[in-house]
Amino acid sequence: MKADPDAIDKGSPAGRPRDPRIDAAILRATTDLLVEIGYSNLTMAAVAERAATTKTSLYRRWSSKAELVHEAAFPAAPTAIETPPGDFRADVRAMIAAARNVFTSPVVRAALPGLIADMSADAELNARVMGRFVDVFSAVRSRLSEARQRGDARADVDPERLIEVIGGATMLRLLLWPDEDLDDEWVDQTTAIVAHGVIV
Repeated sequence: MKADPDAIDKGSPAGRPRDPRIDAAILRATTDLLVEIGYSNLTMAAVAERAATTKTSLYRRWSSKAELVHEAAFPAAPTAIETPPGDFRADVRAMIAAARNVFTSPVVRAALPGLIADMSADAELNARVMGRFVDVFSAVRSRLSEARQRGDARADVDPERLIEVIGGATMLRLLLWPDEDLDDEWVDQTTAIVAHGVIV
């Protein structure tokens, strides 16, 4: 049995702090295995073996496979929309391109089907994953509000529906045709459809 290199030091009231090298090794092992064997075949034991640590170290950090995969697949929150304000069609294209960029990494492609299933059964996990997109969602609402004030967007467009349409189109495309690329032509065509429904 492997010694746990991250074991808590019982002699110290606060315990020994987590070793960030172990965190990094675990996340790297998770991303590698996701791409190699897929979500359904991924196990905590396999991750521990690949990371040269123990399952105890994994479960001290992440309580489930879904939580570990969520952090490995989305290591950082996507950035907000960076296009200059004033052109709502450009904003819509930037939103669609951003969704494409987030969901088409090899790790996210491998994780998405299983993670969606686990998120539907775990409200806390769902909230945690959605929390990574707060800045993007806020930017969509802000740009839509500005476009309405300029008279560039329909007043009856709900920002939540716009977010759902963009994210849903991207994820459904990946789930239906997981081996096909989402290139700039796909972004342009999807932009044309969405823009037709929201731009005055």
